[in-house]
Amino acid sequence: MSGVPVSPGSAVGPVVQVSPALTAPANEPAPQGPEEAAASITAVERAFEDVAVGLERRAEDAPGAAKEILGAAALMARDRALLKAVSKRITDGCGPTRAVEASVAEYCAMFQAAGGYLAERVTDLCDVRDRVVARLLGEPEPGIPALHGPCVLVARDLAPAETATLDATLVRGIITEAGGRNSHTAILAAGLGIPAAVQVAGATALEVGTIVAVDGDSGVVTVEPDQATQDTMQRKAFARRTALQAASGPGRTKDGHPVALLVNIGTAQDAISAGPMDVEGVGLFRTEVLFLGKQSAPTVEEQTQIYRSVFAAFGTRRVVVRTLDAGADKPLAFADLGEEENPALGRRGLRMGQAIPDLLDHQLEALGAAAQGTSAEVKVMAPMVATVDEAQWFAERVRAHGLPSAGVMIEIPAAALRSRDVLDVVDFGSLGTNDLAQYTMAADRMQGALSDLLDPWQPAVLDVIDAACVGARAHGKPMGVCGESGGDPLMALVLAGLGVTSLSMAPGKVDLVRYALSLHDLATCERLAAVARAARTAGDGRAAVLREVDPALRDVL
Repeated sequence: MSGVPVSPGSAVGPVVQVSPALTAPANEPAPQGPEEAAASITAVERAFEDVAVGLERRAEDAPGAAKEILGAAALMARDRALLKAVSKRITDGCGPTRAVEASVAEYCAMFQAAGGYLAERVTDLCDVRDRVVARLLGEPEPGIPALHGPCVLVARDLAPAETATLDATLVRGIITEAGGRNSHTAILAAGLGIPAAVQVAGATALEVGTIVAVDGDSGVVTVEPDQATQDTMQRKAFARRTALQAASGPGRTKDGHPVALLVNIGTAQDAISAGPMDVEGVGLFRTEVLFLGKQSAPTVEEQTQIYRSVFAAFGTRRVVVRTLDAGADKPLAFADLGEEENPALGRRGLRMGQAIPDLLDHQLEALGAAAQGTSAEVKVMAPMVATVDEAQWFAERVRAHGLPSAGVMIEIPAAALRSRDVLDVVDFGSLGTNDLAQYTMAADRMQGALSDLLDPWQPAVLDVIDAACVGARAHGKPMGVCGESGGDPLMALVLAGLGVTSLSMAPGKVDLVRYALSLHDLATCERLAAVARAARTAGDGRAAVLREVDPALRDVL
């Protein structure tokens, strides 16, 4: 069985199926009269609030990316417009669970039509729906069954609330029929170091207990693998562990060319966990987690305290902070800019900062104050920058608050193609390859059927990355990568060959990328980059690079 690989590594184990969620009874009675309708509306509101509280509790102990995703899902459960839509259907004579399903279906259709970040929220919204329906029916919320030993988890799709809290010591692999290359299941599985494949047709038909082998590097799932296949996978896993144990120190190619290895974080707890690791700092600190779910913006003092604890965790190493990336799928109660027909292409990221400059200025003030009290090398970058004027506006504000290093996210093709101008007015750039692929290929990140278009090996995406690096080199400015492709050991070689100076990724991916770089000199990386860009298709490019790399790397992939 073949699917889309989203989290590297290999695993063998018995199948555990995640049961489908409950649905509204076909014969659900409609409320009789205003009193019954009012009681049903009250029950629905209570169920939505209970679900929101439950998601927030899960978020409290979740790592950064999971915390952000769960927090956003909790906001959905409290969405007043959605509750109003459900209430209207009940008042018009619809049963409560059917009203919830119909209203959510309407919202999902709108989100899918909008595309981009809103389309990414469909899985989250459906999870909220399933939890609310279960509560209304008096049943336990849907979830993963009790696990009694190592297994491979199989599902139609996994809700973020479930993936975020998986026990990686028991869940050896993940297989889903839905999802995409940049879905929340993919991001969270990679962060947990669990091999995973999505878009595996027929996976939910596998019988519980069936032994399967999951190859998270190729997306291939082998049903009832023979002993030779299992031995090969175990040998590869042992070779990987052995190789990674020997890899340490700063990221650099075989001939000593530096490529800094950094981690992505979202909370102070992430920083405390990653601080002792053998990494060179943080390449992406997502600060929106501090703002989500609040009725008012955190004060300058509150932000300062959190930023200071993050900086302190990394001593004298660099910490690259992304300013608030809100809007679209991350609505803020205190920063409502009104409805937008296509929020993913609207006022999000820096555009929101320009519309509400106090929000950005308060964040920069807090970052400046926190930086003064620590030894970390603090760098600040803006999301969703498209023009040199935007970059200039941001850089001036950053420096006015005493912060010496201002940069921009390169995630819009316009900024990549004109990076010579954009990088002339800032100190560094960082490629957000997830969004860059989405906007380059006009393909929704959450549409599993479009996973091939979103493949970072697409030659067109590599051409846009190359253009960004050429512009950076013209000014001697560093250009990093903080998107998911930075954690792919093969792609890391190509990126280094294109001129990328740092790679930021989930902490669990650092060692394999370090090992891959150590086996190849810069000239080889440059040749691999040329090979990938010369390919006609993404698959051809990856296959050609795989053939050319050091056999020691192939042995562990």
